[in-house]
Amino acid sequence: MLNPFVYWAQTEKQISLRVDLTDVKDINVNLEGRKLQFQASGHGIRGLNNYGFNFDLHSDISCETSSYKVNGRQIDFILKKATSGWWPRLTSQPQKPHWLKIDFDKWKSEDLDDDEEELRDIHNDYPDTYDKLQTEEFGYRKEDLKKVYLVIYNLFQFVGFIYVVTVIGIKYYKDGTDSMKETYSAVGNSMKFIHLLQFLEVMHPLFGYTKGSTLVSLLQVGGRAFVLFCMIDAEPRMQTKPVVFYLFLVWSTVEVIRYPYYITQLLKVKIPFLTWLRYTIWIPLYPLGFMCEGIIILRNIPYFEETEKLSIALPNSYNFSLYFPTVMRIYLLFFSVPGIYTVMSHMNKARYRKLGTSNIERKEN
Repeated sequence: MLNPFVYWAQTEKQISLRVDLTDVKDINVNLEGRKLQFQASGHGIRGLNNYGFNFDLHSDISCETSSYKVNGRQIDFILKKATSGWWPRLTSQPQKPHWLKIDFDKWKSEDLDDDEEELRDIHNDYPDTYDKLQTEEFGYRKEDLKKVYLVIYNLFQFVGFIYVVTVIGIKYYKDGTDSMKETYSAVGNSMKFIHLLQFLEVMHPLFGYTKGSTLVSLLQVGGRAFVLFCMIDAEPRMQTKPVVFYLFLVWSTVEVIRYPYYITQLLKVKIPFLTWLRYTIWIPLYPLGFMCEGIIILRNIPYFEETEKLSIALPNSYNFSLYFPTVMRIYLLFFSVPGIYTVMSHMNKARYRKLGTSNIERKEN
């Protein structure tokens, strides 16, 4: 069933609906309590076809005194409110159907009272504002699914990293430095899961969900994944080293600041201290994180030379060989250092845009 365009307006005592259909036939209207059902055939947005709609009204109406009238251009409904008062929206649900629009020629509200000319002036003098109102409508909250998804994603990641910080913090408080060797066994699975989810951040700019750099996200997320999965998870002897504790602490500290900042940006809430913290905390923590990652890779080279884990030896069906310790050395030389420079340069530019570098006003000659 196709939906026709329906234009609505209200006064304190009634609701008016205008159904945009011509040459209407076989009309069927059912009005019970708060439910309004409509079906008919006629010429609408998709030509000659069957059209209809079905929704629950915001409040009760008087079925006995309500009516509708069919003419050649449209169907007009007059729905009498059971109790006088202004409705914040037409339907019981806050989500507005795309085919439901405001009839600005008849619209009144509690604020405007009898001054209908104000809305007509908006239409005539400010067409952009009029189009915005026509899209969003009074009393409706149009949910942006993209925004909802990003808020949920950032909140989930924030909770994940808070969990990691809390667990390793409690264990360190109870057992001191002895707890460091148990860091990976305590939170390793959680770190792997939330870091796998971080690959979504590489795709967000590609899909237009965020405006960040895909390259920077790939370098950061990919570099962490290499260290976490290939260096730590693949070598049990590395999992008990204190450097893993420090690395997890640095990663988590950065993220428990970054994700709340993103949430406030999505919700358009300004917290100056959080903004400053987001674009300042990386200055000491990023170099510490990169140093911990480099130590882990360097200390792992003898282990992987001994075990030949992740290496591919000849002969094999692909006639291809790979010596993984060489890959680790190449990664340190050609990817780690340039990656550090790229990520930190990006953060420095972002910090300059957000915070600036000088509080002295420049005077032009």
